[in-house]
Amino acid sequence: MRHFRTFTNSAMRRGLPLGLLLLSIALCIAGSPARAQSLDALRASGQVAERYDGLIAARSNDPAVRVSVEQINAERRKIYTKRATEQGVPVDQVGRVYAQEIFRGAPTGTYFVQENGETVRK
Repeated sequence: MRHFRTFTNSAMRRGLPLGLLLLSIALCIAGSPARAQSLDALRASGQVAERYDGLIAARSNDPAVRVSVEQINAERRKIYTKRATEQGVPVDQVGRVYAQEIFRGAPTGTYFVQENGETVRK
């Protein structure tokens, strides 16, 4: 939570209201409607898990799932790197802030990999 406060406080000092910051985070994570539906389907089926660092992990050995995970993580890394550069904070800190927002918005039943490696279900 400390990282979230630092990140949001930094954004607000730069003139970005908290509501607008959170909206931009949600829109960036959602991406295109087709991608969001695909991610939602992967989450609902339990084939992927959200991670503590804002990325996703495959829970399936299906090659198509692994390709989707790589694509989604590549998109997220771009977003996190851009935000980190804009805010002057480490990329991993941005990923952790996004992870908190993803957790809040994820439907019940979504798997999450915690920092200690344990997988839990929301």
